[in-house]
Amino acid sequence: MSRHQKRITIPVSWPISKKSHAWVAKTSPGPHSAAESMPLVTVVRDMLKLVDNAREAKRILYEGNVLVDGRAQKDYKLPVGIFDVISVPALNQQYRMLKDEKGMFYLSLLESGAVRKLARIEDKTVLKGKKQQLNLSDGSNKLAEGDFKVGDSLVLSIPDKQIEDQIGFQVGNLAMVVGGRHSGQTGKIKEIITVKSSQPNRVIISGDKEFETIQDYVYMIGKDEPVIKLGAVR
Repeated sequence: MSRHQKRITIPVSWPISKKSHAWVAKTSPGPHSAAESMPLVTVVRDMLKLVDNAREAKRILYEGNVLVDGRAQKDYKLPVGIFDVISVPALNQQYRMLKDEKGMFYLSLLESGAVRKLARIEDKTVLKGKKQQLNLSDGSNKLAEGDFKVGDSLVLSIPDKQIEDQIGFQVGNLAMVVGGRHSGQTGKIKEIITVKSSQPNRVIISGDKEFETIQDYVYMIGKDEPVIKLGAVR
């Protein structure tokens, strides 16, 4: 299987030129799907602009100079997706991966110091002893006790990813849309419409304007205020 793909075939969410070169690295299997992530080498070179080419990007990765969610990553094809935190300790800079109103990834500059990340509960399995295994949107799994539901967001510490808070997927809480024509918009959930078919559930969100989207695109980001910074760096 090829380690690269033609630039003309990259997802629309990648904020890079499709015609400057013929090929670009593709993501390896990992915590995010290929359609909803970018390879780390492309983030370092094209978004952070720390280097001029892939060879230099690979070198700083091999030296452990770039962290993802608080851990040094050397796999240049590692998929980096929504809400992942990318840190460059040598420059005392850290960023959060988000999506804008066009559905394209961008990096939000964070303040120095400890940061937290969000991860959505994609699935859960009930185990013996009333414990639950929570399968999260960043590819990690957590064992937990309590009232957790699919669609809730967990606020995790970095790098140990301990659960610090929970934001319920429920009416009145603050949500961010990360796909579709309302990508990048935020607002409070007004109504959750359960669909009794193979179609996804729908969510009505009230923000600057009221709109409807599907549950797959909705991430809970707070109760009254966002628990993460949403500003963009262009």
